[in-house]
Amino acid sequence: MYRVDAKQAVLDHVSKQGAAGERQLSPEAEAIIAAPVERTLSGAVVVGIAQVIEAVLLAGLGYFIFETVVAIGEAEFYVPVILASCLLANVLFNAARTHRIVAYRTLFNQIGRVLVGWTLVMTVLAVGIFFFKASDLFSRLWLLSWFAGGAVLLVAYRLALRAIVMRWTAAGRLRRRTVIVGGGKDAEVLIEQIRASANNDIRLLGLFDDRVDARSPDSVAGSPKLGKVADLIEFARRTPIDLVIVSMPLSAEKRVLEMLTQLWVLPVDIRLSAHMSKLRFTDRAYSYVGDIAVFDMADRPISDWNLVFKWVFDKLVALTALILLSPVMVITAIAIKLESKGPVFFMQNRHGFNNELIKVYKFRSMRTDMLDHNAVKQVTKDDPRVTKVGKFIRKSSIDELPQLFNVLKGELSIVGPRPHALQAKADNKLYYEAVEGYFARHRVKPGMTGWAQVNGWRGETDTIDKIMQRVNHDLYYIEHWSILFDFYIVLLTPVSLVSKNENAY
Repeated sequence: MYRVDAKQAVLDHVSKQGAAGERQLSPEAEAIIAAPVERTLSGAVVVGIAQVIEAVLLAGLGYFIFETVVAIGEAEFYVPVILASCLLANVLFNAARTHRIVAYRTLFNQIGRVLVGWTLVMTVLAVGIFFFKASDLFSRLWLLSWFAGGAVLLVAYRLALRAIVMRWTAAGRLRRRTVIVGGGKDAEVLIEQIRASANNDIRLLGLFDDRVDARSPDSVAGSPKLGKVADLIEFARRTPIDLVIVSMPLSAEKRVLEMLTQLWVLPVDIRLSAHMSKLRFTDRAYSYVGDIAVFDMADRPISDWNLVFKWVFDKLVALTALILLSPVMVITAIAIKLESKGPVFFMQNRHGFNNELIKVYKFRSMRTDMLDHNAVKQVTKDDPRVTKVGKFIRKSSIDELPQLFNVLKGELSIVGPRPHALQAKADNKLYYEAVEGYFARHRVKPGMTGWAQVNGWRGETDTIDKIMQRVNHDLYYIEHWSILFDFYIVLLTPVSLVSKNENAY
């Protein structure tokens, strides 16, 4: 309930903090920003890779024994059984919660659970062979050898995995950079719990609290107060943050929603600590930070494996598009040079991921002496500043093709909210002044095309309604993102360039 209400509140009331420039942060916050940021690893990605390696090792061992020790029977019977057994092993290991960073740090606990799971897999396999009367198809020597060899392999693998994870833990590479919103006794209890059970998973940077009285001292349990909640927006823009934990009682619904309306624009995971709640829910209602129960209020839109998938998608599509469209780009460059003097490319500062400034590449479509680097005045129909070549390439979006290089540099995605010029206006109002919730668009990397564009909201945004429609479509995309959604938008983009280009000048 709280998560839905919070998101609805965000769409109606998201704070405009951060739009007017940098805030004055505390000296403690500035010191954290100035300090080198250690490279960290995603726990979910580490766990995923560990599972794949373990399954491959078990399957490889099973097939190796079949080929070198048994040397009887048909591979067409053994291979499916080996793969099914490894899949069952993975399911059981996950059910026993042995594939978690916390579990990898243990010794006897994880090894014991893994060996019990492997024994169950072999028992199920033996019973299955007996039940289906397939004992003449499978060698008992193979089964016993795989069981014994697999047990040894799992123990060795888990010991090596533990050593690696412990080394990464000591180096701080698995800790999430975390801040607490709230102060006083509530935050003190939470900090003590973090130090007791989640110190290896969390690097606590400090606290943000709007209160300035005795209930919120400058330091809580040794953690400094870095500023007010509004300052957190600027702080997160200038230094990486992975997690925000709101330390407030669940009963303080109004205060919780007020916090979320300010924080939801951040590309971070937001959790509400349950340590002060007197209500008790089922385990499924909670997620955990270490052993600390929390409620999920908002998630980073694209993270962990999804971030990997989107990175691969962007690079593959960008490289493919550059190869296929290179003749078009060369012809466009020649046409621009032949029509007017000046550079072929035009670079413009725009807001990127988490409000960072990036330089976006475009083919120049305006006369050199009339270039508008800040987009103070939007391009309109029959705009005299636009060249003949420029009119065509803007209408067809060919002018955007150089942004494929921005994608390869990692500044843009193929699909995402379009990056807007810093001074772009609708009805004489800057975009972030015209639309509340505007900066929530920057929770993901901006894109060359997006859900708003394929639905006809591209080109001139001279009215507040037009920019509101764009923002609403962008937020819908962020909330419903998937790699298939990206693929669908890419397929629709060429169609929309022809069928929905009435606003593109």
